[in-house]
Amino acid sequence: MKIIETLSEMQAHSRADGKGCVLVPTMGALHRGHLELIRVARERAGSGGEVAVSIFVNPLQFEPGADLEKYPRPRQQDEEACRAAGVTVLFRPTANEMYFADRSVFVEETKLSNGLCGASRPGHFRGVCTVVTKLFNLLQPDAAVFGEKDYQQLAIVRRLVRDLNFAIEIIAVPTVRDADGLALSSRNQYLSTSERTEATVLFRTLQRSKEHVQHGETSPEKLVSLARQMTAETKGARVEYISIVDGATLEPVKQVRANAVMLLAVFIGKTRLIDNLRLA
Repeated sequence: MKIIETLSEMQAHSRADGKGCVLVPTMGALHRGHLELIRVARERAGSGGEVAVSIFVNPLQFEPGADLEKYPRPRQQDEEACRAAGVTVLFRPTANEMYFADRSVFVEETKLSNGLCGASRPGHFRGVCTVVTKLFNLLQPDAAVFGEKDYQQLAIVRRLVRDLNFAIEIIAVPTVRDADGLALSSRNQYLSTSERTEATVLFRTLQRSKEHVQHGETSPEKLVSLARQMTAETKGARVEYISIVDGATLEPVKQVRANAVMLLAVFIGKTRLIDNLRLA
């Protein structure tokens, strides 16, 4: 596995390599969910292709007062996980390497990013779009792999690729969960033992909502109300949002139909968790 930490070396490698590349962008603190993304990338790349993983805790994605400084950075552990998973290139730049101090150009999506997580995290998706664009330019991948857990991010990256004409295939991987249904996330390690148990309410709420749909309920208002009631029964859980939207446009739906997705963001203690589930 080749480890690259500068932009100039990454660009030189991308220009010299003619084997094709599948990229898995991450912020590190790798877990089984990331390893599944890498597995899918390895499968897509084939025996002769290159699998590149980027590890970069992007400061542009963190609003003031957020957890940028305490975000986990297990450097050696991540490196060993990538090597064991068959990664061929690990791109691991610093913030000073990625961004000029006087940077003045950003990439911004202005429609899909307005609601949901974008409503409470101003600038977050501008940071996502900017860093993803830079990674695409630096690594020149044929495909990139993203998880469905960050559903709004996935939709925005797809729009980015469409609107800016990147010749890159975006591969979506279903959410990887623990046995009790909790979606794997680097932020799960912030949870105490009791909070970890409380956090299972996210997936249970999504499952219960889907069961209501299977029994004929199609009103988004009723489903969201029932979901809020269920979440409120868990001590320590505080809902930021629960929404049912069209899976492609992220617009609220008037009636649950084939492409409807429920998305939620819930604080368990001080830890903000997100999850989603297609309802129909």
